[in-house]
Amino acid sequence: MLIVVAPDSFKSTATASEAARGIAQGVAEVLPDATIKQLPMADGGEGTAEVVAQTLAASKSSPAVEKVEIPSTDARGRLISASYFLHEKTAYIDVAAASGLPAVEDDKDALHADSYGTGVLIADAESRGATHIVLGLGGSATVDGGMGIITALGGAPMDDRGYPLPKGGAPLVMLDSIDTAQLNIKAAGLKFTLLGDTTCPPLHAASMYGPQKGASDQYVPLLTGALMKLCEVTGIDVEREGFGAAGATPVGMTWLSALLYGSESNIELQPGAQFVAELLGLRAALEEAQAAGEQALIITGEGAFDEQSLTGKVVGTIADIADASGASLGIVAGRLDSPVPEGALSAQLSQNGRMHDQLKEAGRAIAEGLRGASR
Repeated sequence: MLIVVAPDSFKSTATASEAARGIAQGVAEVLPDATIKQLPMADGGEGTAEVVAQTLAASKSSPAVEKVEIPSTDARGRLISASYFLHEKTAYIDVAAASGLPAVEDDKDALHADSYGTGVLIADAESRGATHIVLGLGGSATVDGGMGIITALGGAPMDDRGYPLPKGGAPLVMLDSIDTAQLNIKAAGLKFTLLGDTTCPPLHAASMYGPQKGASDQYVPLLTGALMKLCEVTGIDVEREGFGAAGATPVGMTWLSALLYGSESNIELQPGAQFVAELLGLRAALEEAQAAGEQALIITGEGAFDEQSLTGKVVGTIADIADASGASLGIVAGRLDSPVPEGALSAQLSQNGRMHDQLKEAGRAIAEGLRGASR
């Protein structure tokens, strides 16, 4: 029997690697003869760059992965230290590394938070020889349409009088043009792969994610109008699927790349979880087991399983892969707020004791459920 343990991180309580290790230990106690593979997952959110880096580093034939840590700014403009990973000529960067929500929990401001710090990381990667940026979009504290990144790369959003706009999403209601006279062409002209963790379009980005970033109900319409104005100026469809990720960062980045190349050939938005699953060889491992007539179970998980879990997130992607390969599915969650897919095994963390022990117990519960169903 093949058992693949491929969870997302459990927010601030366990990384994807820690979750995989705990669940796998619990499974092994019940099914000691099973072949267990730990493949920590991510979907473009916080920790995606690290998961990718660990996977690349584990490959014996792969060149070394360098972790780069430099000064940058958080979403409120405060000086911080942020990191990314460089592998050959590709840089793996999380928007959350510099412009993430955890760093500004004490000072959330959806109206004026910006992604400038992420632009600093991109420019630094180019200076170190990167020609390709893989940018994880999840976990941002911003609703600025990527204008902070563009500003860090030398662009300047302007009002109709020719004055630069203040930073953040709210001032974009006054956007008239984007000045590129001082643009860092080398950094702006890199190849970009954007890893999204949502299918949300720009039109709904503020209403869906603004409140968790500090936007009160009265300011959500303002931010929505600001993103609509940004889409008008950049020529991006406000209903374009996935372009609401990271406060509509794909809008600004796609406009910039298309401006330089005359088309969107040098930038691509991909579902983050699918990108990571492909890199890990998850689908191939399950198909190989199926071809050998071997029973397979894939266990995934996250902090809270809810109505969004099956729409572009890790759990939904794993569920689709399990269904396509004929593997059984197990889901571990801190909370089960929605029904799991029909036929899936599930286990909720007990919330008692150490996190590692809770994960082990959940792994045991899933394995016991599988063993019971096989009798």
